[in-house]
Amino acid sequence: MFRTLSDFITDITGGHREASAFDEGDYRLAAAALLVHVMSIDGSVTADEHAVLKQILASRFALDAAATEALVELAIAKDAEAVDLYAFTSVLNRALDDEGRRRIVEMMFEVAYSDGGLTEFEDNLVWRAAELLNVGSRDRIRIRREVREETETGSEQGDQ
Repeated sequence: MFRTLSDFITDITGGHREASAFDEGDYRLAAAALLVHVMSIDGSVTADEHAVLKQILASRFALDAAATEALVELAIAKDAEAVDLYAFTSVLNRALDDEGRRRIVEMMFEVAYSDGGLTEFEDNLVWRAAELLNVGSRDRIRIRREVREETETGSEQGDQ
């Protein structure tokens, strides 16, 4: 949906898409596609979720705003084309060590909690991806608890 809107705007403004710096085997694209999938799995994408997605990608991968936007657009397209999670997790398994794969699971939970809670669809998706990333149940549960606590603490501080 975002890609279609972006294409439409590019067309009416006479703009041209630049070639992306993110190729098929880039672990950042694979990670971003997983995050997009988490963001959209519950059937609604909020502005807060989209903002958190961009913030996570920019900070974790040291990207500027333009590169972040390009990565999100490509990730949306890749997620729409994907038939399973393996296409993304296999790239991540080749590129990342254990800690890096745990960070991907953490990022997925951060996106899932960005709309105020974790749905059963989001939790199931992260569980399946974690299994494919060889992140054990103990680590996944610990990461989920830490992200949930951090999210709850952050929202309490924002209410004050």
